[in-house]
Amino acid sequence: MQIGDIKVYRMPLLRCKTSLRARLLLADGVAVEGCGFGAEATRVGEVVFTTAMTGYPESLTDPSYRGQILVETHPMIGNYGVPSRDRQLHGVPVDYESDHIQVEGFVVAELPQPSHYASVMSLHEWLRSEGVPGIYRVDTRFLVKRIREYGVVMGIISVYRDGEEPPGWDELARKLVSSKSYDERIFALEVSPRKPIVHRPRGRVRARVALLDCGVKYGILRRLLERGIEVTRYPCTTPAWQLLDGYDAVVLSNGPGNPALLRSQARTAAEVATSGKPVLAICLGMQLLALGLGARAYKLPYGHRGVNKPVVELGTGRCMVTTHNHGYAIDWDSLDGTGLIPWFRQPDDGTLEGVRSRDGLVVATQFHPEAGPGPWDSTWVFDLFLKLIEETKSRQAV
Repeated sequence: MQIGDIKVYRMPLLRCKTSLRARLLLADGVAVEGCGFGAEATRVGEVVFTTAMTGYPESLTDPSYRGQILVETHPMIGNYGVPSRDRQLHGVPVDYESDHIQVEGFVVAELPQPSHYASVMSLHEWLRSEGVPGIYRVDTRFLVKRIREYGVVMGIISVYRDGEEPPGWDELARKLVSSKSYDERIFALEVSPRKPIVHRPRGRVRARVALLDCGVKYGILRRLLERGIEVTRYPCTTPAWQLLDGYDAVVLSNGPGNPALLRSQARTAAEVATSGKPVLAICLGMQLLALGLGARAYKLPYGHRGVNKPVVELGTGRCMVTTHNHGYAIDWDSLDGTGLIPWFRQPDDGTLEGVRSRDGLVVATQFHPEAGPGPWDSTWVFDLFLKLIEETKSRQAV
């Protein structure tokens, strides 16, 4: 990026009710000025967008968004405020996907005042309390169209007090150019727990699974727990033998970042997939599984992020609307010799959205069957996983 090539876009007569201003600079030289909200801070990240109309508390706390600046396509964000963490299911918060906000920055068109019975604070107050900058009163349609045309791009967002000297565009450009790109950082190490964490369901335990946590969404935990499955989350550096020892099955979680950088995790995924125990892999987990067994991954131009993405089950032709959040995908042509067969495809662009093993013990989805946010069309995947566990236990008991 040449500093002299920066072109600034701003709305006329900009008035900011938060008394904050903000600047957003993309690595391709596009610069946007708007109103600021959240924290007075400067952060760098990959600029991506989601087409979800609701569910911003879940999106903001989704570990898969680590290292990214998120743009919302829906024009009004924040209208139902921020819910309390006290709303829980089996000890896991209902409206959150992790313990804190994961995005580097947040970009919205308008920021209305919240009006909802379950709201305990505004979106502005929440981002401010967690040190995350946001920008509003910007043309998010323009940003999304640019990303769709040219692909995702690195960016830098800075929020400052209205009336103060703003950070110079050349200063922001230097910080952006000197920062590591999204594809070079191993974000899974940042969001994975440091030690095992056990989640027990209320009532009878029907199965015990080990989960390789590369940035698991709480929604996955909720779906497992509500089916009577006890979950032990392990750091993403855990070896395969530890995931297999004493457990009925293994879950390979979602998470952020470039799957090609997680070589040891891919080897672990391959080991558990060939162990004879049931395995469920979701999003990054599917990518690690496929890479470990010899397939190839590639980066999508602008990814799939939203709660309205269709997938078609191969063989049955069933179409479901599902939640997606992935910037990488597995190459169809690389499955030969892996022992995996295609399961789901995305009808819009043909992306491979699910695989399974020939013996049926390993099931993997690129989309998110747990939703959170999104439709529940595909939550039956968790029922299938539990059925595989119970059938395997029955065979072993004979």
